Amino acid sequence: MLRSMTAFGRARRMSSDGSLDITAEIRSVNSRYLDCTVRMSRLYAYLEDKVKAYLAEAGIVRGKVEVYVGVDVLEQKGLEVMLDKEAARSYLAALEELRDTFGLKDDISVMRVAQNRDLFTMKKPEEDAEKDWEEIRAVLAEAVEGFSDMRAREGEHLCKDLLAKADRLEGMAAEVKTRSEADIAGYPQKLEQRIRQLLSDFDVEAAEQRILTEAAIFADKAAIDEELVRLSSHFRAFREIVNSEEAAGRKLDFLVQEINRETNTIGSKAGSAEIARLVVDMKTEIEKIREQIQNLE
Repeated sequence: MLRSMTAFGRARRMSSDGSLDITAEIRSVNSRYLDCTVRMSRLYAYLEDKVKAYLAEAGIVRGKVEVYVGVDVLEQKGLEVMLDKEAARSYLAALEELRDTFGLKDDISVMRVAQNRDLFTMKKPEEDAEKDWEEIRAVLAEAVEGFSDMRAREGEHLCKDLLAKADRLEGMAAEVKTRSEADIAGYPQKLEQRIRQLLSDFDVEAAEQRILTEAAIFADKAAIDEELVRLSSHFRAFREIVNSEEAAGRKLDFLVQEINRETNTIGSKAGSAEIARLVVDMKTEIEKIREQIQNLE
């Protein structure tokens, strides 16, 4: 099943004891690799690694993922506030220097200093920390579920679109094959006539067998049977990957490069304007497929 890298999920609920109001949001956009950023309040920042590990377990392996976990504490339970004494001393010294250097009014007070939140650290007992993680994980799981559902829905739309484009591309390849067979059928005779005309124009004589051999060699070089066979194999592989359960973005990206390579070779061998036109149409369709693949995990 294809999954899109562009999705959004959100959940919000109260903790079981009513002390926390928890919001979890997760969104992602295209990225070549997994780039995960987690934003949490300072009090719960120590849970960031747990959040990332949970996302990995949920099967998120690619995309630029942004996660926000907001926790509003409605009732303080077991929270210990600690003063960073060294930071406070340094902060007070800086304030006193500021006062003395510029002759400012001395209005340094406990409440003014306390407004600097960086002077305090908040610590929760280990058992409370584990409990909080369980509460946060439950909300995060709900957000991830919505996020995953959106990825799957978008992936289903992409799957249908890619298969439709692959069908059109294969149809154009079949038309190239038909036109090529018709061209190749009369190509040796036309080439032989052209060689004879050139030799006659320059009054040059050549062995009959050599003329036939050269005409056959050039006709063989113009044949695109091998490229068409490889294209057919690539189309089968394309459908297998699209319908597989694994992350398909990188595999499809590589396969489309191979399809484009074979199409370019066919274009370089094109012996008619009609085939050249078809090759241009094929390359346009390939580019559309390539753009869609960039959205896939």
